[in-house]
Amino acid sequence: MPPGRWDSPLVDLFFSNQFLQITTTVPSTSVYGFGEHEHPTFKHNMDFVTYGMFSRDQAPTSFANLYGVHPFYMCVEPDSNAHGVLLLNSNAQDVTLSPNPSLIFRTVGGILDFYLFMGPTPENVVQQYTEAIGRPHMPAYWSLGFQLSRWGYGSLDVLKETVDRMKHYDIPYDVQHFDIDYMERRLDFTYDKVNFAGLPEFMKEMKKNGKHNVVILDPFITKDEEPGTYRPYELGQEMGVWVNNSDGVTPAVGRAWPPGDSVFPDYTNPRTVEWWTQLCLEFKDVLDYDGIWIDMNEPSNFMRGQYPGCADNEINNPPYIPRISDRSLAEKTLCPDSKTYLGDHYNTHSLFGWAQTEPTFNVVQQATGKRAFVLSRSTFVGSGKHSAHWLGDNFSQWKDLRRSVVGILEFNLFGIPYVGADICGFNYNTTYELCLRWMQLGSFYPFSRNHNAEGNSEQDPAVFGDAFAKISRATLRIRYSLLPYLYTLFYESHVYGGTVVRSLMHEFTSDQETHGIDTAFLWGPAFMIAPVLEEGARSVTVYFPEAQWFDYYTGLKVPSAWKKSYATVSAPLNKIPLYIRGGYILPQQAPATTTTESRLNPFGLIIALDEQGQASGSLFWDDGDSIDTIEKENYFLAKYTFSKGSLKTEIVKNGYRGADTLKYNKITILGLKLRPQAVSLNGRSIRGDAVSYEMSGKLVLRISAPLTQELNIKFY
Repeated sequence: MPPGRWDSPLVDLFFSNQFLQITTTVPSTSVYGFGEHEHPTFKHNMDFVTYGMFSRDQAPTSFANLYGVHPFYMCVEPDSNAHGVLLLNSNAQDVTLSPNPSLIFRTVGGILDFYLFMGPTPENVVQQYTEAIGRPHMPAYWSLGFQLSRWGYGSLDVLKETVDRMKHYDIPYDVQHFDIDYMERRLDFTYDKVNFAGLPEFMKEMKKNGKHNVVILDPFITKDEEPGTYRPYELGQEMGVWVNNSDGVTPAVGRAWPPGDSVFPDYTNPRTVEWWTQLCLEFKDVLDYDGIWIDMNEPSNFMRGQYPGCADNEINNPPYIPRISDRSLAEKTLCPDSKTYLGDHYNTHSLFGWAQTEPTFNVVQQATGKRAFVLSRSTFVGSGKHSAHWLGDNFSQWKDLRRSVVGILEFNLFGIPYVGADICGFNYNTTYELCLRWMQLGSFYPFSRNHNAEGNSEQDPAVFGDAFAKISRATLRIRYSLLPYLYTLFYESHVYGGTVVRSLMHEFTSDQETHGIDTAFLWGPAFMIAPVLEEGARSVTVYFPEAQWFDYYTGLKVPSAWKKSYATVSAPLNKIPLYIRGGYILPQQAPATTTTESRLNPFGLIIALDEQGQASGSLFWDDGDSIDTIEKENYFLAKYTFSKGSLKTEIVKNGYRGADTLKYNKITILGLKLRPQAVSLNGRSIRGDAVSYEMSGKLVLRISAPLTQELNIKFY
C-alpha cells in the first residue's frame, strides 16, 4: 500500500480486555463517512471532533450516536485518488478526527479488523466496499414511486380521506405505509378491528388501484396478555426465542409500546428466524402486505436496561465508555450482560437490526412471491443487501431539511443507496414553505416518503390546498418521468456495487472546490439536484464543475462563464433547480399517478451532448418486481451512444418479453451546434413536422419505434 494512506506507529496501539485504541494518520482532511450520525457537513470537520457508534433509539441530534453503526470512511488524497477503510467491529466505539490530520479509533471489545479499499476513484471505493460487505439489493420498481405514511391517522376513515384528496389532486403516489396505530393496542401481528375495521378490504382495494401497502412491525412482544390470547408471545416462549438475562435462561423483560412488559426476540438465533417467518407468513393471510417496515430495532427499550436493573459489573460498566449519548451502554436498551445466541449483548447489541433484516427480507419474498421491500431503522455494515433505510425521527426544521442531503450521501457510501428522510419532518408541525421545499427535495430522495408523528398536523402534499398540490404534483411528475434512469442506476448499483446518489466530489474529484459541497447532489453521474434549503430563499447558489451543463426545464446550456464557479440561479416557490450534465443520455418515460400505469407509457431519451458532441447512457428494464430477474436474464438492457451526429442503440440483452409492447416516442437532444437539415431513423427519413429545433441547440424528435428495436438515428 502506498505510504501515507494508512500509517499507524505501534506506539499508538493499546490492546487490552475492554479497551482497544489505534491511531492512524490520513493523507488529507477530505474525509467522509462514519455513521450513523446527523453530521452538519459531508466533508468532516477534523478539529478534534469525536463521534460515537453504538445503535440507539435517538432522534437525529448533533454528535449523538443514532440508529445504525458504520465504522467506514473514505479519504480523498492530495493527488485526487481516493481510498476507503472499514473497521469491522460491532462493539461500542468512537473515532476522533484530528487536524494533523489523523484518526483515533477506540472500541470496548472485539478485535481491530481493518479492511482497506484502494479505489482509486470514489466510485471504485464504494464498489470494492460492497464487494466485501454485500451488494445493495435490487428494489422493486413500485418502491421508487412516492410513498405516504403517518403515525396518527388514528382510523381508517382519516386514511381514506387522505387517499381521496391525493386522488383529487392527481398527485403521483404508489405506496401507503401503516404505522403502529393500525395495530390493536400496539400489538404486533394484530390490527385494530374498531378504528381500522375493514383494513384488509381497504388494502386489497389499494392493490386493485395499482398501489402497494407496507406494514410496520416492532421487535418487542408483550408478555402480559391473558393466557391463550396472544400467540406471538406463546409461540416464542415455547420455541425459546428471546434475548435472556445474564443467567442465559430467563427472558430479559423491558417496556416498550405494547401494554404491560415486553420480551425481545433474539434474531441471531435460528429458532427465532423460524418463529418470525411463521408469524409473518400467517400475517400475510390477515393483511395483504407488499412490504414490511421494521422499526425500533436497535433494540429500543423504554428503560435503562431490563428489570430489575443492570448488575454492577465490568461488562455493564466497562472502564472506558465511548462518546455515546448518556454515556451508558444500557440507556434505552438492554443490559450489556444480557445473553444472545451469539454471546453477550455487549458484543452483539449493534447487530440486532442487521440480524432482523435478512429473515424479514426472506419472508417477504416468500409471502409475496415478489421482490422484497424491507425498511429498517437500525442498520450495520452490509444491511443494504436486504434493506432500505430512512434517516429516522427527524424534525420539521430547515436544519433537518439541509442535513438530510448529507445523510443520503453518506448512506450511499455505506452501501445502502435506497435511502431517504421523512419528507416535511417527523417531529413538530411543519410549515407551508418548509413542507413545499421538502416535497421538492424529497421528490429526488431514492426512497421518497412523507411521514410524520402522532399529535402533529397532517402534512401530505394534498392537505395544503391547490397551489401546494400543483407544485408537488409537477415535481413528482419529474421524478416519475426519470424513474427509468433511477431504476437503471439501481441496477448498476446492484450488479457493480456503486452509488445511486453521489456528491459533486464523487464525479469531479480533482476539483478541490467540490470536496466541501453538500447542498447539491447527483443522481448517478449526470443529473444534478440543487434544492432550496433556506427559508424565504427564492434563488440558490449553485457550483458548476468543469463540464457542459443544461437547465432541465429549458434545455438551455449553462453559460460557460459559470463553469468552475458559483452562480446564483432563480428558484421561485414552484421550482427546484435541476441540471443535466453533458455527455450523458437519460432514459425517461411519460409519468402517471402510479408506476403501475407509468410503466406502460412511451419512453423517451434526453441526450445531453458534451463539448465534443458526444453522449452515452443505458436503460435497464424488467417486470419490476420478480425475484432474481438479473440472475435469470429476464431483462432488457440497451446501451445508447451519440457521436458524429448520430444515435446508435445496442441491445445488450433482450430477455424480457414485456418490453415488446413498449415504444419510444420522443428523443430530445441538448447542445447541438448546428441545426440539422435532415433526420433519418434506421435509414428512413423523418418528416419535418416531427422535428422541432430551437436556436438554443435543443432539438425534439417525435418518433414511434419499438423499445426492442435497435435505433440508428442520423442527423445531416
